[in-house]
Amino acid sequence: MVRNHSDLTSSPLPFTRTSQADTHHNVRPASSPSHAAPGRGTWPDQILTSGALHAAEVQPLNSTSHYPNGTSIARSTQPMLTAHRLVATEHAPESSAEKILVKQRLQRPVSPHLSIYRPQITWYASSLNRITGVMLSGGLYVFGLAYLAAPALGWHLETPSLVAAFGSLPLAAKVAAKMTIAFPFTFHSLNGVRHLIWDLGVGYATKTVIRTGWTVVGLSVLSSLYLALV
Repeated sequence: MVRNHSDLTSSPLPFTRTSQADTHHNVRPASSPSHAAPGRGTWPDQILTSGALHAAEVQPLNSTSHYPNGTSIARSTQPMLTAHRLVATEHAPESSAEKILVKQRLQRPVSPHLSIYRPQITWYASSLNRITGVMLSGGLYVFGLAYLAAPALGWHLETPSLVAAFGSLPLAAKVAAKMTIAFPFTFHSLNGVRHLIWDLGVGYATKTVIRTGWTVVGLSVLSSLYLALV
């Protein structure tokens, strides 16, 4: 059993042993005092118990190295005790492991999202740029496929039929329909110009980004209203 995990690492620690047979309390660091504070025991007693040495390795170092230039280096004969961290493991069935994994995932931090991220023009404009692009391209593809399939399905999507159907709508419906098409077109176009300017390396200052973002929104609303009322 390891009482203090922070003091046991995989790095070698010097120990002397007073008895080869005793592996309990007769293990002492070479430089540690033989006494300790009252009530706390000696230093090895605070770290190791009788079971801890089963995960240790005693490495005797008692050799002398001789080199061709006549130099000799004598290594210490003091044994080295390498202590390893003890980790308790327990087998869990696959169903329990999956439940544990789900609980752990719930505790993980999440990236900023719409419910906790502070609203600002940068992500407003970025989101609208993508949404309007999908609306324009998606609408074009849907209408194109419907126009091609109209003769086979008996739909009347030719220009005279569409003009007559649109002319029969109330004024409010006409303005709403025009705004639905005009705003995505104007915003995506103006914000596309803003992105092209960024590609030149201009307008990256924070105040400039905020100012140009609100300018694009304002111009898009005004231009789409103009197109809807014409």
